[in-house]
Amino acid sequence: MSPQLVAILVLALVFLVSTTRSINMGAIAFAAAFGVGTLVADMDADAIFAGFPGDLFVVLVGVTYLFAIAKANGTTDWLVRAAVRLVGGRLALLPWVMFVLTGALTAIGAVSPAAVAIVAPLALGLAAEHGISPLLMGTMVVHGAQAGGFSPISVYGTIVNGIVEREGLPGSEVVLFLASVAANLIIAAIVFVVCGGLRLSTTAMATRQLTTAGSGSGGSGGSSVSDGPGATAPMGMPDTADDSSRLTPPRVATLVALVALVVCALGFGLDVGLTAITLAVALGVFWPETSKQAIGQITWPTVLLICGLLTYVGVLQEMGTIDYAGNAVSTVGIPLLAALFICYIGAIVSAFASSVGIMGALIPLAVPFLLEGTVGPIAMVAALAISSTVVDVSPFSTNGALVLANAQGVDRDRFFRQLMAYGGVIVAAAPAVVWLILVVPGFG
Repeated sequence: MSPQLVAILVLALVFLVSTTRSINMGAIAFAAAFGVGTLVADMDADAIFAGFPGDLFVVLVGVTYLFAIAKANGTTDWLVRAAVRLVGGRLALLPWVMFVLTGALTAIGAVSPAAVAIVAPLALGLAAEHGISPLLMGTMVVHGAQAGGFSPISVYGTIVNGIVEREGLPGSEVVLFLASVAANLIIAAIVFVVCGGLRLSTTAMATRQLTTAGSGSGGSGGSSVSDGPGATAPMGMPDTADDSSRLTPPRVATLVALVALVVCALGFGLDVGLTAITLAVALGVFWPETSKQAIGQITWPTVLLICGLLTYVGVLQEMGTIDYAGNAVSTVGIPLLAALFICYIGAIVSAFASSVGIMGALIPLAVPFLLEGTVGPIAMVAALAISSTVVDVSPFSTNGALVLANAQGVDRDRFFRQLMAYGGVIVAAAPAVVWLILVVPGFG
């Protein structure tokens, strides 16, 4: 057996062990990099560490640190309540509010599960209270998170764009982002119609009901609103007793920092990670207690996952495994069929394992195949990214599990089967559709 084949089998084993034993994939990948690099490829420690993605490490830590501060000081809670008040409490608009809200949170730097964990308790609480399908509300939350998940300053976006740049492939941050938005928006619109969204009333209801619904569920991080006897706050007006509805100085400063991150990254081309860390440190100088709390909320498991996996990919590259795999894909004979095959691998694995992990592995493995020029790299990367993330509604994924856990007033076994069936439909249909729309016409 060739060393390259051994390395690929070990990569498959990394995914298998991580999925079945609930061990962080990045930790397993670091161990695999050490074992394969030392025993199979005869590499020393310096050669193994050469594959460590220092730039992506800074991006992941910086962006999630800044967003953790926003969560700790209540800025995200304020955004949730402001978004709900904005529509005046119209039932038919609520699923779309949740879609846009989670999309906005991931677009400005929240990892997808963090955004879903914040919004899902509120959204599913509202669904239970007002007779909205929990499947509709839950999938709108997840697809919203994935729609914003590939913005140029988001965690997923910076990871994928960073991998594309490191591999020397042509890339387009805008195409990746807009393709993800369009795909998830279309899916959300179909779900909205099929699950009865058009039958929802457009009559406005009291905003105080909306801002308190779901407040008892964990994960939103917000404080609950106390409605004592005779409470008659006007509709659309914040309750002065509710601290989460106030724009305090820390929240104003955090909103300014988030806007500054967008302007610096997109307007001036500054590094996203370094800019985010700088802004987070600036906030910490004025509010050190919040900063100290936020340090513990950085998504260290995600940082470990992507850094470990890309370090192992670096070992694969050093061994020539990437070229080996690319040549194997090319032997399929029909490049478009090979592209479809890669999209389905991403979708199937991501339904049970990490979307970031599978993208981090498949994009480098597809590099030789993409450099042949038969399939457009920009379109292929976008198709793979979409295929690997729209399936996160599966109850076996983190986002799907969060939706299942926060559903209220439902038969959980039945709801689990609904999510599983819906996830199966997405796994079966989404890769073929995005491949047909993006890859077959030869874009990029």
